Amino acid sequence: LKIPGAPVGMSKTVSAGGVADNGGANPLSGYTVVEAADQDAACEMAKGCPMVVSGNGSVEVAEIIDMEM
Repeated sequence: LKIPGAPVGMSKTVSAGGVADNGGANPLSGYTVVEAADQDAACEMAKGCPMVVSGNGSVEVAEIIDMEM
């Protein structure tokens, strides 16, 4: 684990049209940051997540994009 993460609360959706209190199309329940060779390797790691193993949930896996400013 790179960053163990934490649970998150209800999200707001921010767009050019304003801010909506709708939780978004794909609301998060928490996050964890891992270091992996590539996205496929991260998906293999995610298969061990208790939410996946128990069959009670799923995990979204996305690459962190470097946004240097």
